[in-house]
Amino acid sequence: MKKTYVLDTNILLHDPYAIFKFEDNDLILPIYILEEIDQFKRDNAERGRNARTVSRLLDALRERGGSLSEGVKLDDGGMLRVYVPDHRPELPIALQPDSGDHAIMQCALDLRDADPATPTIFVTMDVNLRIRADAFGLRTESYENQAVDVDHLDTGVIELPVTAAELDAFFDAGVLPRRDGSLYANACIVLRDDSARPRTGLGRFHAEKSEVRALRTPRDGIMGIRPRNKEQSFALDLLLDDSVRLVTMVGKAGTGKTLLALAAGLKRTAEDGTYARLLVSRPVMPMGRDLGYLPGDVEEKLNPWMQPIFDNLQFLLVAGGGKRRGIRGFEELFESGQVQVEPLTYIRGRSLPQQYVIVDEAQNLTPHEVKTVVTRCGEGTKIVLTGDPFQIDNPYVDSSTNGLTVAVDRLRGEALIGHMLLSKGERSELANIAANKL
Repeated sequence: MKKTYVLDTNILLHDPYAIFKFEDNDLILPIYILEEIDQFKRDNAERGRNARTVSRLLDALRERGGSLSEGVKLDDGGMLRVYVPDHRPELPIALQPDSGDHAIMQCALDLRDADPATPTIFVTMDVNLRIRADAFGLRTESYENQAVDVDHLDTGVIELPVTAAELDAFFDAGVLPRRDGSLYANACIVLRDDSARPRTGLGRFHAEKSEVRALRTPRDGIMGIRPRNKEQSFALDLLLDDSVRLVTMVGKAGTGKTLLALAAGLKRTAEDGTYARLLVSRPVMPMGRDLGYLPGDVEEKLNPWMQPIFDNLQFLLVAGGGKRRGIRGFEELFESGQVQVEPLTYIRGRSLPQQYVIVDEAQNLTPHEVKTVVTRCGEGTKIVLTGDPFQIDNPYVDSSTNGLTVAVDRLRGEALIGHMLLSKGERSELANIAANKL
């Protein structure tokens, strides 16, 4: 049955191509959406780029299909129309009757009442607005095109029952041939022998030869860091394998995501010389109240944002590192350019060949921003995305729509991609209690 979808502004600012993703249904854009989008067009961030993209797409549809107020036909059979009411709608019962949100919602209510036979659905990513619309009897939905069920996010680990003989062969040869439709490229495997003497073996599935290979994590760890649980062992194996070009690591605070990624990056760059540079970056996103503009030059402004990275690097190179390079070695790596820490702000347009790239706190990125970052990677570059979908400081994404979880969901099973969900906190007993119970 054909439906009428009324969009909120935040849908188009999140995904400007959303107008093409409602199949053969009628799509309504209240005129107030265009006014709000116009306010963002000069923004240099992604919202500004999306606002400008929406304007260009609508202008192209207007030139191709005629008047937007009368409706233009879309390629999938749907109809897009800009709705202009006779007068500006107000919601008299509201505290702010003339707010933009209420004007858009009132347009949806008017359209529903004008054609009761056709289901009218108000689509917004604003949770509070969905609640208010529901209170008025308006059917609402969130924009689900890019949403991921984070509660069922892939763990990256598959348990595989084997016989005692198969497990013995795996321990002897380090390889177990396995053709199983449930296995996918770079899946981390727990081989489980549930006989009278239960045993397990850890490996990773290599799809090109349909075999499970034993992990190649060094027994004594790297940079003085040793894996403390099987998930960390799997993660290190993925981080040290140059054939896996993109690794996503998801986990709560204290699970070792950033430390493991930095340890692997330092080993492959500073010790092994496989990569020309270790580039560590994170989005500039405050937690809690922003302090405003910071004094000093660019480096001084960025220090507070990048301090968590420096803390981990100092631990690896000065306090807890395998070779204990000391302060001098720490400074030399930065002065030589082998290690570089910078924000993601200026990455657009760059090309990053032969580098080990770590993007920390990637849950604060939108799917488009993650795509922008990954497409910067040139030949021989490996990129690692780390983050916790439940610690988001970006008001324009949530645990289901952020770039990290979308990347995990969309890229699963690709030969160049690896993923690990870290669940056990290893920072300290106190940190683990706080992460689980607060």
